Amino acid sequence: MGSADFEWKHRVEVPPSKPFLKNLANCVKETLFPDDPFRQFEGEPFSRKCVLGLQYFVPILEWAPRYTFEFFKADLIAGITIASLAVPQGISYARLANLPPIIGLYSSFVPPMIYAMLGSSRDLAVGTIAVPSLLIASMIGNEVHPAENPKLYVQLVLTATFFAGVFQASLGLLRLGFIVDFLSHATIVGFMGGAATVVCLQQLKGILGLVHFTHQTDIVDVMRSIFSQTHQWKWESGVLGCCFLLFLFITKYFSKKKGAFFWINAMAPLTSVIFGSVLVYLTHGEKHGVEVIGHLKKGLNPPSLSELSFSSPYLMTAIKTGVITGIIALAEGIAVGRSFATFKNYHIDGNKEMIAFGLMNIAGSCTSCYLTAGPFSRTAVNFNAGCKTAVSNIVMATAVMITLLFLTPLFHYTPLVVLSAIIIAAMIGLIDYESAIHLWKIDKFDFTVCLAAYIGVVFGSVEIGLVIAVALSLLRVLLFVARPRTVVLGNIPNSMAYRSTDQYPTAINVPGIFILRIDAPIYFANASYLRERISRSIDEEEDTLKRSTDVELQYVILDMSAVGTMDTSGISMLEEVKKRMDRRCLQLVLANPGSEVMKKLDRSNLIEMVGQEWIFLTVAEAVCACTFMLHSYKQKAKATKNEASDNNV
Repeated sequence: MGSADFEWKHRVEVPPSKPFLKNLANCVKETLFPDDPFRQFEGEPFSRKCVLGLQYFVPILEWAPRYTFEFFKADLIAGITIASLAVPQGISYARLANLPPIIGLYSSFVPPMIYAMLGSSRDLAVGTIAVPSLLIASMIGNEVHPAENPKLYVQLVLTATFFAGVFQASLGLLRLGFIVDFLSHATIVGFMGGAATVVCLQQLKGILGLVHFTHQTDIVDVMRSIFSQTHQWKWESGVLGCCFLLFLFITKYFSKKKGAFFWINAMAPLTSVIFGSVLVYLTHGEKHGVEVIGHLKKGLNPPSLSELSFSSPYLMTAIKTGVITGIIALAEGIAVGRSFATFKNYHIDGNKEMIAFGLMNIAGSCTSCYLTAGPFSRTAVNFNAGCKTAVSNIVMATAVMITLLFLTPLFHYTPLVVLSAIIIAAMIGLIDYESAIHLWKIDKFDFTVCLAAYIGVVFGSVEIGLVIAVALSLLRVLLFVARPRTVVLGNIPNSMAYRSTDQYPTAINVPGIFILRIDAPIYFANASYLRERISRSIDEEEDTLKRSTDVELQYVILDMSAVGTMDTSGISMLEEVKKRMDRRCLQLVLANPGSEVMKKLDRSNLIEMVGQEWIFLTVAEAVCACTFMLHSYKQKAKATKNEASDNNV
C-alpha cells in the first residue's frame, strides 16, 4: 500500500510554464514598475494618453484645475509661515556648508518653484538640509579650503549639486528607487544622530566666537580645538549664544506642549535673527567680539552654469560628494514626505519624487543654489500651518524673492552666534534617542547598526559612519540569505496545526516523523549550508529518539512554504539530500512547495525522484499520510509475526 492510497490527500499541481522572456519581463516590470503607472493609459485615445502622460510627469497639471480659493488661503498662510523659517535656516545651513550666506537664500527660491510643479507631496517644504550641508563641508573641504580658495570651493559645491541632481533624476527615470531602501531605519537613526552631534559640537565655534577652528568633524579633534583655545573664548558671544539657545528651546517646548501655537516655534528663528541684529546694531557688538554676517548682495539668483567645474582635478571628489549627499537627501526627503502623507491618506510616488528632486537640484546648480531636499522641520511647520497643496512652496519662494530683492541689507548685523544657536536648536531634534531605545527593545542587531553608525560619525567622519552602517546592514541581508533559519515543527495538541517547538513548548513531536521548515529561498549562497544543516538536524533527531524511545525515524518532512523559489544549486541540494536519505532508509517528504519551486522540481525530474505521492499540499496532510503508512507497516509486521508464530506451533 502506498501513500497514494491515502484518499483525501490533495494533489500538488505544477503550474503551466511561461516563456523565459515573458517571465523576465514580468520580473523587470515588478522590480521597476510595481505601481503599474501605465495602467491608466489602457484603452484611452491618443490625445487622452498625451494629457495623462503630461499629468503623470508634471503633477501640477493634474491638481491645478481643481485648485480653489479656499486652498489658496490655507497655502498662503502656510507659505508665509515657512518663509519665516526658511530665511534664517537657509543662511544658517549655508554657513554650515562653509558657503556664502546668500547662497542659502538662493537655494530657497528656485528649487521650491520647480518642486511645486513636479513633486507629488502636498506637504513637503523644500529647502537646504543640515546633514548634506555638513557632508559637503567635510568632503569638499578636505580637498579645497573654503577660506583659502573660496571661488573653487563654491564651484565644486555647485558641481556636486549638479551631479546629485543627475543621480537623483536618473534613479527616478530608471525606476531604481529601491536602491534608497538599502538605507535602513536603524542606519538613518544612527547616522542622523551622529551627524547632529557633530554639527552641534562644531557650532561651539560660533557660540564661543572662535576664529581658528579644526576642519575635521570627529569629536576628538573638535574638542581639542575648543579647549586648546580657551584664552580666545569671547564671553560676549557666549552669553548671547546661550540666551538665544534658551529662547529657542523654550519656544520649541511650548509649541510642543500647545499644538495650536506651533507658529511660535516656527517664528522663533526669524525673531532671534531680528532681535540679534537690532541688539548688535544698537550696542555695536561687532566691535566687541561678536561676528556678524556682513554685506549680503541684493538681487535674484545669478546664473551659474559657467561655474560648474567639469574639468577640475577635483571632479571625482565633486561626483562622489554629489552621489552620497544625493542619496542622503533622497532618503530624508522621501521618508519625510511619506510620513506626512499618511496623516492625510494620500500616496507619494517615490520615483516621481526622485525626478522632482533631481531636476530641482540640476536647475539649482545652474542658478547659484546648492543641494536641497525636504527637511523635516520645515515640512512639519508647513503641515501644522494647514497647507493644502505644493502652492505653499511657491508662496515661500515668493517671500524669499522679496527678501532677496529688497531686504538683504537688513541682515548685515545678524550675529553669527544666532545662526549657530538656530542650527543647534534644530539639530538637537535629530538625535532621536527614543528610536534608539526602541531598536534595542525590538532588535539588538538593528541597535548595533544604529550605534555603529553613530560612533562612526562621531569618532571618525560622516563618510566612515555611513559606510559602516550600510556595510553592517548589507551584512545582515547576506547572513540572512547565506544562513537561513531552519525550524523544527511539532503538532499543537488537539489541532491540525504544526508550529515551531521553540516558539510553542507544548508542540508535540510525531513519533517516527521529523518535520523541518526552511525559512528562505534556496540559492547557491545557502545550498551547501542547508544540505549540511538538514543532515545535522536529522542526526540530532535520531540521537534523541535512541535515547528516549524505541521508535525509529522513518520519515523526514520538509516544509517548503517559506521557500519562494530556488536555483539549480537548490535543486542539486535536494537531490543530494534525497540520496543521503535513501542510503539511511529514510523517506523524504515535501510539504506545501510553491509554484516556482514546483516548476523547478518538474523541469529537473526531481518530482519523479522524490515521488509524486510524497509531495503534499500541507504539513498536516503529509503527517497524516506518513502516520497512515507507519500504522500499515505495524499492522503488516504484526500479521507477519503472528503468522510466523502459528507456523512454529
